[in-house]
Amino acid sequence: MRPTPTRAWGPDPHSRSPVPPAVVHAALDDQALLGLMLRRAVHGGDGESGNITDRLAAALLERFAGLGAIVAAEPGELARAPGLDPVALSDLKLLRELAIRLARDETCRRPVIASWTALVAYVRTALAHEPREQFRTLFLDRRNNLLRDELVAHGTVDHAPVYPREVVRRALELSASALILVHNHPSGDPTPSQADIEMTRQIVEAARVFNLQVHDHLVVGREGTASFKALGLI
Repeated sequence: MRPTPTRAWGPDPHSRSPVPPAVVHAALDDQALLGLMLRRAVHGGDGESGNITDRLAAALLERFAGLGAIVAAEPGELARAPGLDPVALSDLKLLRELAIRLARDETCRRPVIASWTALVAYVRTALAHEPREQFRTLFLDRRNNLLRDELVAHGTVDHAPVYPREVVRRALELSASALILVHNHPSGDPTPSQADIEMTRQIVEAARVFNLQVHDHLVVGREGTASFKALGLI
C-alpha cells in the first residue's frame, strides 16, 4: 500500500488569497471611496445602489471641491445635496469626528512641543475646512502635555470675537502653565491679519502677568498653516 502523498509546506499555487480590505480601499480614488461609504445609506439592488452613490459622490466632490470640505460642511449645506438622506449625513459627520479624534490622540501621546508635526496635523484636520472662523485655545500643563482643547469663539466667515481676559481666566481655572492659540481663516489664506496680530499681543501681555507662556498662535487655512513664532510675531 502506497503512502498518501503530502503537499510541501508553502502557498498553494492554485489558491488565491483574498486581498485585504485596507489594500483595496487604499487603491480607490476619492469619488469611489466616498461612494462606497455612502452605499449603506441607499436602498435598492447592489447595482442600483452603486450607481446612485457614485453619482452622489461625484456631485458632492464637484460642489465642495474635496473630501475635507464635504465632511466639514454645515449640515444645512449638505442636506441640499439631492439623494443625501439623514443616515448618509450622519455618517459623514461621524467620519469627520473620528478623523479629528484620531489626530488628537496622536497629539496627546507625548508633550505637544515635542510632537509639533502631530499638533499641526490635528489642528488642520479640525479647522482647515471649517466654513466659519473658530478660535480655539490649547491649554498645557507644566510638562507641555495637553490639558484641554477648548472652543473660545465661533464667529462668521471672517471674524471670531476673542476676549484676552477670558482666555487667561480659563487658563488659571485649569491650572494651565502654557497656551497655544489656534484659529482658522475660511478664506483659505493663513496669513495673519493685523487684527490677529493685535489680539495675540494682548493675550501674550495678559498671560505674562500670571507667568503663563504663550508658545505660539497657529492660523489654519486650506492653503497651509502660519505660525506666529516662526514669523517672529511672538
